[in-house]
Amino acid sequence: MNEFTFKKFTKKSGSLIPFSLSKDVPFRTKRIFLIYGKKNFSRGDHAHYKCKQFLTPIFGKMKVEYENKSGKFVKNLDYKDKKGLLLNTKTWCKIKFKTNKCILMVFCDREYEFKDYIENYKNFKKIIKK
Repeated sequence: MNEFTFKKFTKKSGSLIPFSLSKDVPFRTKRIFLIYGKKNFSRGDHAHYKCKQFLTPIFGKMKVEYENKSGKFVKNLDYKDKKGLLLNTKTWCKIKFKTNKCILMVFCDREYEFKDYIENYKNFKKIIKK
């Protein structure tokens, strides 16, 4: 997985963190969505056959547990670090919110497709063994 750091510009009046879709997001973006999370709750718990996702914390702290054919990994994301995490195809992902009022922005390289989801972990394990 790849981790990316964003630029931050700060003045007395506040900070600005720009996102250039052609420079900062590692693929051509076709869809963006926001996830709002509460402390100790989880989201995700699935993988995609074809869709890549780029996770960017907007507010709060979250733990991302992900797995692919290379193994199992854990990445803590904190909006203060200005970092994003790329999840490639066939990567099982579970996001646990560590603080209240978390906001996670997700960039996708594909439009929503119901058939692209792998929602059964046992099936996922069989798919990545191929």
